[in-house]
Amino acid sequence: MLAELSEWGLWQRAAGLSERTITERRATLEHMVKLTGCTLSGFTTRDIVAYLGRPKLAPSSKHSYYVSIRAYCTWAMLVGLREDDPSAKAPKPKRPKATPRPQSADDMRRILAVDMRAKTRMMVLLAAAQGLRVHEIAKVSGDDFQDGVMMVTGKGGKTAMLPVHEAVADLAAGFPRRGWWFPSPVHPDRPVQPAAVRAAIYRVMERAGVTGHPHRLRHWYGTTLLQKGVDLRTVQELMRHESVASTQIYTLVTDERRAAGLAKLTLPTAA
Repeated sequence: MLAELSEWGLWQRAAGLSERTITERRATLEHMVKLTGCTLSGFTTRDIVAYLGRPKLAPSSKHSYYVSIRAYCTWAMLVGLREDDPSAKAPKPKRPKATPRPQSADDMRRILAVDMRAKTRMMVLLAAAQGLRVHEIAKVSGDDFQDGVMMVTGKGGKTAMLPVHEAVADLAAGFPRRGWWFPSPVHPDRPVQPAAVRAAIYRVMERAGVTGHPHRLRHWYGTTLLQKGVDLRTVQELMRHESVASTQIYTLVTDERRAAGLAKLTLPTAA
């Protein structure tokens, strides 16, 4: 099983998928095999149904697991490891409509008011003022910055050039111009793992008395840009989404904004 999953991993890297996606997909297949007692070469539609049909499994998890299993089946048939695709006959879970859950402005004030190390503050700012994901923050290097622009390599290995927020630029003056900003304590020639960034931001949130998840800082980033009047297409570019539909998941339109929009509607008067 390990050899097959390793080969699948190589194939996905060649296709340009992110390490996060590859790791999550592998974990799903390993978990299904362990939980159902099946094998990679012989799991059936029934095994998939049993795995996805577990009580209390969140709809979002069902959809995510199904996508991973379907991707494996497609690859296994392509390279001749399987002659059938058991996922084709399994029910496809609906992808739940996501509701944006940004931190509030008050939450952000409390987070930024926490006394923290410069490296931790930079992690927070890269999430909230640049909209970076934790795995992108982990790999930030001084080499990524030049003339008020930063280079970010995100999902699928896609690289974008982003304007640098002034708060990030000010703090960056104390950071190395070359090399990793957040090197691994075990292997200094490598960046820290995304989990370390997530944990550092989460600890700050806890100290601030704020509930939520570090990724919500990215939600706040997109939502606040929209509330400040930035058009959705520009927000899409700043968040580096392939489609506006993805951006809409991250941007909450507040009740006040909806009310203000409706107030602009005037009915024609009778002639």
